[in-house]
Amino acid sequence: MKRKQITAAVLILVFTAGSFVFAQGDGYSRALYNQQQETPGLALQQNETRQIAQKVLPSVVYIDVVDIVQKQVVNPVNPFQFFFGQQNPGSQQEQQEPQTREFRQEGLGSGVIVRKSGNQVYVLTNNHVAGNADEITVHLYDGRTFSGTLVGADPRKDLALVKFETYEEVPVAELGDSSKVQVGDIAFAVGSPFGFSSTFTSGIISALGRTGGPDGNNSLTDYIQTDAAINPGNSGGALVNIEGQVIGINTWIASQSGGSIGLGFSIPINNAKKTIDDLISSGKVEYGWLGISMGTPSDNILTGMEIEGRSGAFVFSVYKDSPAMKSGILPGDFIVSIDNRSIESSEEVMQQVASLVPNKTYRFDIIRNGREETLRVRLAIRATEDEIQADTAHLWPGMTVVGITDEIRTQLNIENSAGKVLIGAVAEGSPAYTAGFRSGDIVRQVNNRKIGGLQDFYREFNSEDSDELIFKVTRQQSDIILGLVR
Repeated sequence: MKRKQITAAVLILVFTAGSFVFAQGDGYSRALYNQQQETPGLALQQNETRQIAQKVLPSVVYIDVVDIVQKQVVNPVNPFQFFFGQQNPGSQQEQQEPQTREFRQEGLGSGVIVRKSGNQVYVLTNNHVAGNADEITVHLYDGRTFSGTLVGADPRKDLALVKFETYEEVPVAELGDSSKVQVGDIAFAVGSPFGFSSTFTSGIISALGRTGGPDGNNSLTDYIQTDAAINPGNSGGALVNIEGQVIGINTWIASQSGGSIGLGFSIPINNAKKTIDDLISSGKVEYGWLGISMGTPSDNILTGMEIEGRSGAFVFSVYKDSPAMKSGILPGDFIVSIDNRSIESSEEVMQQVASLVPNKTYRFDIIRNGREETLRVRLAIRATEDEIQADTAHLWPGMTVVGITDEIRTQLNIENSAGKVLIGAVAEGSPAYTAGFRSGDIVRQVNNRKIGGLQDFYREFNSEDSDELIFKVTRQQSDIILGLVR
């Protein structure tokens, strides 16, 4: 009887254990099945990323550069002479006279092979990488090395084009359309950070239309912002999309440490395409020039000119004999579109005009005195930035004007009866400066007509009744008379 009880207990235990194992096995099978269902998706994503890397990496190069610079140095005093005081007359003077010596400054960066024509291979990079290089060496992904030469540079967009010669097969990058890029798009950065060639990082497009640049001078291009890791050495490398197409040239980072903190900036490839063509065809880049001093209007100007809710660029001054003046653009005009493309800011005007072909005529839509007008402007070739900045003598009138708001009146302690319009900045050397206008002047009358606001000012200022303009202004509670001749 006892044996039967034991046997029954064993059977129950075995049955229970079997049930447990079956249950566990069934759960494991379901988990394994689910994993098998999920794995193909991850594997597919991984394979797609691999394919992008395999497509792009061969067309991104590592660039070594050497800049030979000359510096004035003073020869050190001979130690024997220093300790023992033995020297020939005049030798100390000779030893201390500065002499010119050459120094080799080595640098590195990245580049993108953008074109091959016959045995000429063209590599796009940054101006700050190769624009001043005396020696250039291009290292390809497959280990081949070539001596490169500078085709030309475009400092105003921080771009440069290098070429090397070979009849061998060379992979050329596929250039995309950066106008189709959207915030949130997946992006990959390719280059040689810190000399680690063929580095491939991933991220997203963080923002579009960033302006300024690392020194604030590269105003002829905007930037794509990305959090894909970009570090020193990535400059000139590629920013690519999920199709493996180049959508930008990595240019600079915002960082206090000097390393990547997820704030990388790339020149949109569409902004570089004309540069590539111009440098290959002529070795230089020609930009369109309009000839105005402008700004994105503040609320003060939008309200004073009764153009609230509108986007565009406000014209403060016009260069004499410029395309703008010849076509009839006046101070106080508000540019809202160029060549049928809407304008959002003054930076956009500068970039769009620069991208247009000089010596061709384009449509400009403006608002003047509350009315929309269309002008036809034949652009000229843009001079260097230094030449433009130095030509203030031809900047008409060379001053900005704002309406006096209650806030300004309180801050500057201006009486209600003093006037409605205030002179802001005055360009030194301009006609306005030469005539005696200074920042803070309150304009009360133009040609004996009282000025009740910004629209009044520009209406009288642009009046063709006379070539002479007489201004009554208040400065430090004293009234003075100033004159301008067109």
